[in-house]
Amino acid sequence: MSGITVADLYDLRETIAAELFRDVTYPWEVLPKIHDFILVLGNSLSQEVYERKGEDIWIAKSAKVAPTACLNGPLIVDEEAEIRHCAYIRGNAIVGRGAVVGNSTELKNVVLFNKVQVPHYNYVGDSVLGFRSHMGAGSITSNVKSDKTLVVVKGRDVCIETGLKKMGAMLGDNVEVGCNSVLNPGTVIGREFNIYPTSMVRGVVPAHSIYKTRTEIAEKR
Repeated sequence: MSGITVADLYDLRETIAAELFRDVTYPWEVLPKIHDFILVLGNSLSQEVYERKGEDIWIAKSAKVAPTACLNGPLIVDEEAEIRHCAYIRGNAIVGRGAVVGNSTELKNVVLFNKVQVPHYNYVGDSVLGFRSHMGAGSITSNVKSDKTLVVVKGRDVCIETGLKKMGAMLGDNVEVGCNSVLNPGTVIGREFNIYPTSMVRGVVPAHSIYKTRTEIAEKR
């Protein structure tokens, strides 16, 4: 099915982690590789641009990090990113150039492309968020099924077993997620997609559309 591959979803010029995606077809395939990739990439970063802080944490000197933020490695925070008050990064995270991780937002095993915004009370786990994607206040990725079985990516004409117990959401470039929405395990959202506030989204949803309800998805004009 088209619409769910790395090439369909992301502009790899907009992430410091481009090499992580080079040899995979689907974006969720990178999730088990994030930890080791950060360690290799971090040790190759310019000391003129990035400062190593603590164990396996690299932060660009131009980034802004609130003193109340809790940072755990492995972690890379790219140039001009902003980590705000009481953000909690649990590790295995790449925060892209100019991205915002906001008040009480929690990250774990994620790649945020450049200019991503997760600014208010968001949980983002085992997920990839594309260039300029934005999660409204209180919106979260749910990354474990209630019955604890392995996550399956499902769409109208696709059913792919990921082999992963934990997988949140794959957001394409320029996705807008409305406030207090829940993206269920295995959600894949195409580029230029808008989701209404308080939505519950699951499965594969097409690019260039607006999610109003599960049965009402309108094409953008």
